[in-house]
Amino acid sequence: MIGRLRGTLLEKQPPELLIEVSGVGYEVQMPMSCFYELPNIGEEAIICTHFVVREDAQLLFGFNTTGERALFRELIKANGVGPKLALAILSGMTANQFIRCVEHEDTSTLVKLPGVGKKTAERLVVELKDRLKGWGAGDLFTPEADRAPIENIVADDITPVASAESEAMSALVSLGYKPQQASRSVSQVIQADMSCEDIIREALRSMV
Repeated sequence: MIGRLRGTLLEKQPPELLIEVSGVGYEVQMPMSCFYELPNIGEEAIICTHFVVREDAQLLFGFNTTGERALFRELIKANGVGPKLALAILSGMTANQFIRCVEHEDTSTLVKLPGVGKKTAERLVVELKDRLKGWGAGDLFTPEADRAPIENIVADDITPVASAESEAMSALVSLGYKPQQASRSVSQVIQADMSCEDIIREALRSMV
């Protein structure tokens, strides 16, 4: 089991990152709620991880705190919820928002998340309501207000904004949103000075 990584952040391509630990590069997928708080490329990062072994793949999911990882683990215990869906849920809303949805049986908000239909939303409420009691005292996900923007390496004929827009749409699609929905949401929120992470954050907010 790989439970924690400490090393140099080499790449950030939401929702994935590459971190080098003692000469080995680990590819890690993170909920966007955690991704926002990552340090700049080239800086040291410490990530709590959950290791998933399947017949066709070995996957690492990363979190900034053990509390975030604990909520992810509660989610994947729910019937019909795998790591990819849990990643999408924790990218589309904060921990407190999700906990409030469960506590108030707000399935109408949960179904706005990619991959969450009516039956899945109802199942999440039924299975997690008791297990998440007392979790809402503080938000597990508190993104930095003034974080440094992600660095974009682009070709001469591509502007940073265009690259950020493309990366944001790709990230949303990989989280489970349909391409048309991702494109529409990005176009509604994008501004000239926004980083890829800014675009993703605002697009996700607009869809929930």
